[in-house]
Amino acid sequence: MRTIKIILGLAVLVFVSIAGWQVGACEVANIRLRDDMQDLASQSGVRIGLTGARSDDDFRNAVLGKAEQYGIELAPHQVTVERTGSSVTGTISVGADYTVPIHLPGFSFTLHFTPASGVKAYDYSQPAPLAVLI
Repeated sequence: MRTIKIILGLAVLVFVSIAGWQVGACEVANIRLRDDMQDLASQSGVRIGLTGARSDDDFRNAVLGKAEQYGIELAPHQVTVERTGSSVTGTISVGADYTVPIHLPGFSFTLHFTPASGVKAYDYSQPAPLAVLI
């Protein structure tokens, strides 16, 4: 009887470990993609004059490339790019919407992710805030 309990306990531990590994890997890939989207949307190279402004397709292709690096399968229609304002003082939001199937022994489910970035550029028309030292 004790041997059966040990075997069942080990089976549950293995099942939970496999599930945790798969879900954890998907979550980490999503976080890394979201961070890259925030970096892309910040357009720091455009703001300091190192590069020219990117088109929506350039952003979309960059997100698709980053997703592929992390093993995330995205189609171009799953990536959205929204612009407001002018190129330097505007806002660019990059987002994606995708699901990842998780397959476990005898059980399957899908995880839904919507990583997004909405980095607002600094408004140069407003005066800089003053720092107050006490």
